[in-house]
Amino acid sequence: MKKILVSCTAVLVLSFMVAIASAAEKSATVNGYVSDSMCGAKGANASHAACMTKCLGKGAKAVIVSDNDQKVVNVDNPDVLKGHEGHHVAVTGEMNGDSIHIDSVKML
Repeated sequence: MKKILVSCTAVLVLSFMVAIASAAEKSATVNGYVSDSMCGAKGANASHAACMTKCLGKGAKAVIVSDNDQKVVNVDNPDVLKGHEGHHVAVTGEMNGDSIHIDSVKML
């Protein structure tokens, strides 16, 4: 009986560790420029703010263009980026495929 209890406890601890590890893998920080889905990587600069505001008015979505590879990362909660149009930022949040749910935004 004692062996079964120890085995079950070991399995629970291992499962808990795997769950924590997989949650940590999804958390990410992306450095890049705030742009819009119409202009994408072409709008990855500080002078793009006025154009981005116009595009957002036409239905475009806010995105992050990463510094590393100019990849366009969709944003699940774009309201967090209001006021950061054209800014160079570091966003931290949970990655889901090619999009991120932003928890924090920091100007670079």
